Amino acid sequence: MKWTHLAGRAIALVAVVALSLSGDTQKHQYSPRDLAYYADAATVNFVRPGLVFKVTSAQIASDGTIAATISVTDPQGLALDRLGVTTPGAVSISLIAATIPKSQEQYTAYTTRSQKSPITGNTAIQAGADSGGTFTPNSDGTYTYTFKTKAPSGWDATATHTIGVYGSRDLTQFGMNINYASTTFNFVPNGAAVTVTRDVVRSMACNNCHDQISFHGGSRRGVELCILCHQPQTVDPDTGNTLDAKVFIHKIHLGSSLPSVKAGTPYQIIGFNQAVSDWSTVVFPADARRCETCHDQKSGAAQANAYLTKPTRAACGACHDDVDFAKGTGHAGGPQFDDNLCANCHIPQGEYDFDASIKGAHVIPAESSLLTGIAVNITNIQNGSAGKNPTVTFTLLDGSGAALPLSKLTGGTLSLSMTGPTTDYGLTSFGSDVTTPGYVTESALTVASCGPDGTCTYTFKHAIPANAVGTYTMGMEARRQEVVLGGTTSQQTISYSSKNPVMYFSVDGSPVAPRRTVVATASCNKCHVSFTTIHGSLRNQTEYCVICHNPSGTDSPVRGQAQVAADKALPPQGINFNLLVHRIHTGDNLPPDRPYVVVGFGGSHNDFSDVRYPAMSPQGEPGDRRNCAMCHVNGSEQNLPEGKNAVMDPQGPINPTIQPISSACTGCHVTLSTASHTLANTTTLGESCTVCHGSGAAFAVGQVHAQY
Repeated sequence: MKWTHLAGRAIALVAVVALSLSGDTQKHQYSPRDLAYYADAATVNFVRPGLVFKVTSAQIASDGTIAATISVTDPQGLALDRLGVTTPGAVSISLIAATIPKSQEQYTAYTTRSQKSPITGNTAIQAGADSGGTFTPNSDGTYTYTFKTKAPSGWDATATHTIGVYGSRDLTQFGMNINYASTTFNFVPNGAAVTVTRDVVRSMACNNCHDQISFHGGSRRGVELCILCHQPQTVDPDTGNTLDAKVFIHKIHLGSSLPSVKAGTPYQIIGFNQAVSDWSTVVFPADARRCETCHDQKSGAAQANAYLTKPTRAACGACHDDVDFAKGTGHAGGPQFDDNLCANCHIPQGEYDFDASIKGAHVIPAESSLLTGIAVNITNIQNGSAGKNPTVTFTLLDGSGAALPLSKLTGGTLSLSMTGPTTDYGLTSFGSDVTTPGYVTESALTVASCGPDGTCTYTFKHAIPANAVGTYTMGMEARRQEVVLGGTTSQQTISYSSKNPVMYFSVDGSPVAPRRTVVATASCNKCHVSFTTIHGSLRNQTEYCVICHNPSGTDSPVRGQAQVAADKALPPQGINFNLLVHRIHTGDNLPPDRPYVVVGFGGSHNDFSDVRYPAMSPQGEPGDRRNCAMCHVNGSEQNLPEGKNAVMDPQGPINPTIQPISSACTGCHVTLSTASHTLANTTTLGESCTVCHGSGAAFAVGQVHAQY
């Protein structure tokens, strides 16, 4: 029934109940990511957006009939009418019933469907939701759902059973979005306590990258629900690939690095309506050897260490898919016909890095415990006034805190970079011989003066400009090489770097004013964990990145060395930090005729057009960049960079420079129509973006990026 056809009495009753429970307004209960945050308070109090499912009880009768009692409420606990008659928004609800059989660790679903492939003709039984069951409303506002599917003959009343619930609430007719929710409920039918669970990876680990892990239209949310269907029972009949989570998830995340993909076989799953999902281009944003990115040992998952203690051919072979365990091909231990002996060789941790233990085999070289370490820290800047050559005091130490002689940096680097002012970088010249725009970098590798305690000094050859004012920035980078396990078959040379220290200093006696903080390294590392692949890990802190990736920066110094002829023929590419990061994360959402290609060291071709940003949309699709707070800190996404330096963007539609707000926004919004819009709203007086998009304006950044 449409709300326009409801009796006035029903509407009034709901409004009175809602307002009496809410007080003056419920808007404060919503975040800036919610449309309700920006909606009229009266509408929000009436509609009360959101959806919460909770299973309060479940049972299985002796004949196998499965029933579950479910509360369906808004976030404040007000019961919702699933039909949308007496409360706003119809609610769709689907349920799954599954069990963990005795002596097993994964689920088997009772609720299944038969799926026949039009490609292969094969038929597979797949776990899924029940179909044809009945809802019975209860006097307390809950519902009892009786499954059409019955537990099979011989079902075990002493085993753990789980009810999964997922669904949506459609509020689009009220100017809101569709709300999604899911939940699970564990029980033992004979009334005993639940002691057996499947709890290996928690959703919080997934959400570091995925923001809100959700799939299949958005209603399936959370790992706890996913594993009810994504277990060994479920297979894709079109490709023959298993949809078991321990295989499926490993393969998706390894993506382009899978041995099978490198050998030319794409990794694909064919899903609903024969839609092809090709995961062959996925690049895991962290190092794939860092298993703890997903298997978070601090998540509270009961079996978080299962990957260490219970290795299996299926889980390990998902990433190492060039290993044939049956034949022994690619496996040093020869053929393995079951998982019984895996843990004998692959113990959790061995005696040294890079051995056959699970932790040892997954050691990231730059983080090896065999390394003696390197750490630099800026402690003082003297002669840091306009017109003078600053002398920087810093410490050069190893991992134990002992002095690290310069002679130990053979094959490494030790450099300092100076820029300013912190109001915005990119326009300061440090001399006609300096080709890097807005900053100067000098090597201290052979000329720094170091004492026996690791305290070193270096005096810049280039002076601070005589007309300099305000606060300037000094940053530093250091890298060394070490040989580990020398003389053994595991000998290797490892190159690794120090964290980049940054110090701010006043050049005119005014108070020190650090550069604005827009993003933080900690935000980046929620997904990347550690910048171990950026410039060989040499540059690894956002405060340091922006020194080089400033508004005047392009790849012009190396574009002439481009290895791809087409790159050499094009103008330079802008690499200002917000342009660079926005474009890279936009990735495969870039128009085909607007790729983002940066020519790098040695003329390398770096095309970011296939990057698949992992954050999920409310509808369960990757690539949603609307949650700016995943990267931005302190609400900085709301503060448009008004009055900052113009940005070099020679390949952009507005070139060779574009104004700062326009550049930041068109980093993601790359259509020509958007560029035209920004250009039309820019005059000789500057940009007028804040009139409509500033904080509190009709189309403020937060409001136009609201997702829920």
